[in-house]
Amino acid sequence: MLDDPGRQRSPWLADYRAQLRINEIGKLVSIGDGIARIEGLPSAAMDEILRFEDGSEALVFDLGSRSIGAILLNQKERLAAGASAQLTGRRLDIGVGDAFLGRVVDPLGHPLDGASAPQFSRRRALEVASPPITARDFVERPLLSGNKMLDTMIPIGKGQRQLIIGDVGTGKSSLALDTLIAQKGRDVLCVYVLISQKRSAVVATLETLRQASVLDITCIVVAEAATTPGLKFLAPFAGCALAEEWMWAGRDVLVVYDDLTTHARAYRELSLLLRRPPGREAYPGDIFYLHSRLLERSTCLSTVHGGGSMTALPIVETEQGEISAYIPTNLISITDGQIYLDPALYARGFLPAIDITRSVSRIGGKAQVPAIKAEAARMKLDYLQFLELEVFTRFGSRLEASVEAKIRRGRLLRELLKQDRLSPLTAEQHMAWLVAYSEGLFDGLEGGAVQARLAGLLKKAAADGPGVGIASGREAWRDAVAGWSRELDEESR
Repeated sequence: MLDDPGRQRSPWLADYRAQLRINEIGKLVSIGDGIARIEGLPSAAMDEILRFEDGSEALVFDLGSRSIGAILLNQKERLAAGASAQLTGRRLDIGVGDAFLGRVVDPLGHPLDGASAPQFSRRRALEVASPPITARDFVERPLLSGNKMLDTMIPIGKGQRQLIIGDVGTGKSSLALDTLIAQKGRDVLCVYVLISQKRSAVVATLETLRQASVLDITCIVVAEAATTPGLKFLAPFAGCALAEEWMWAGRDVLVVYDDLTTHARAYRELSLLLRRPPGREAYPGDIFYLHSRLLERSTCLSTVHGGGSMTALPIVETEQGEISAYIPTNLISITDGQIYLDPALYARGFLPAIDITRSVSRIGGKAQVPAIKAEAARMKLDYLQFLELEVFTRFGSRLEASVEAKIRRGRLLRELLKQDRLSPLTAEQHMAWLVAYSEGLFDGLEGGAVQARLAGLLKKAAADGPGVGIASGREAWRDAVAGWSRELDEESR
C-alpha cells in the first residue's frame, strides 16, 4: 500500500532501524516481608529499579551469585511467585521543589495528606555523594533554636549536625519541634522525617506545626510503623534529598530525623531477611557507613556554590542512659556534638531535661550570636560551678558563705533555665534575661516570683527588644532591661 503523500510521518518512524535487541527477563522466586527474590537478571546493579509484569516495582538491594534481593517499593495485589521482572535502568529518585512545602508525603513522594500529588519540575536521586570539601565553607552563621540552654551554652550553627540523644520519654522530639518552630520568620525551610511512628504521633506532629503556623515552611516525610522496612529505610534519604535541593539553590534548611534508632532497626531487619552476615548486636557491618553517608550530606556551602546550608538534627534513643551502646556511639562520632537529655532531670521537673555536663557543640561559639556569646560566658561558668558545688549540699555539712552564695545563684539560674514546650525565644529575649541575670535583677526572688518576673521581662523584650537591636552595645541593653524591670515593679504595685 502506497503512503499518503499528504500524511506526515512520525519522527520516530522516520529514524527507525530494524536491529537485534536483547532484554533480560527475570523470574520472581519468592516474596514476603517486603522482600523479593529474583533469578535471571545477571546485569542488575545495586539501587536499580525493577519492574514486574503487573506494574509493581522494587529496588535492588542485594546481589547474590544465583539471585538478587530487592526491596518492594509498591506491590500490587496480583504479584506472586513466578511473575516476570525486567530492569529499568533507573535509580530511585523523588520529586523536589517548593511544591512539597506544607505537604505530608511518603519516602517515594506520594501524598499522605489527602490532597493532590505535588506538582514539580525536578527530581533528585535519594542516594548521591556528599558535597566535596572544595564546595564547603566554615560553619559560622547561628541557627537559633529558641531554647535558653542551647542558644547560650550549646549553640547550633547553620550546616551543623547536632545529635539529640536520650531515653524514651525525655522530650527529644519536643526539643526538635521547638527548634523547628523557632525558624518561623527566619528564612529557613524545614524537613521533618518521621520513621516508624504511629499514626497518632504523626497527626499530633502535624497539628503542632499547623497551630504554630510553620507548616507552610515545612515538608513532613512519613514512614509509618505499619509500613514495610524498605520504606522505613528510605525515609531519611528522601528527606535529605528534599532538603538538598533547597540547599544547592542557596537556601538554608533544617532537617530533623526522628529517629535514627528505628531507622537502624529497619536496616537490620532488611539485612537479616536478605541473609547478610550479622555483626555487633546483629546489625550489619556497614551500619556506620549508612548513617555517615546520610549525615555527611549536611553542610554549609561556599558562596561560589550558592551559600546554602543544611542543618541536621538526628535523634537517637538510649536505654537506661547507656550512651555507649552501638548505634549511639556511632552517631556521636559522626555528628558535630550532642544534646543529652537526662531522665533523672526530667523526673525532677527540670524541662527541657538537658544535661549540660554531657552535652557539647564542637562548633561552639564560632556559630553563636556575638552579643549572646559575650553575655552568656559568665552565666555558663556560674552554672557549671553550681553543678560541682551542689554535690556538697547532699552531706548536710555547713558551707562557707561564698560557697552558699554560689549555690543560691546556681539555683536561681536553674529556675531561669526552665522553659515550657512550644515557647521558643528570640535573640532579643535571650539578651534580656541574660543581662537581667548578670545585673542581679532576679536576686532575692524565689520559685513562682522568678518565673513571673521572667515572663514579664520576656514580654517586654518581645515588644521593645527589636528597637534596641541585638547588635547594640551592652550599655544600651543594660539601660533597656533596667527600664523594663522598673515598669514591671510599677505594674505589680
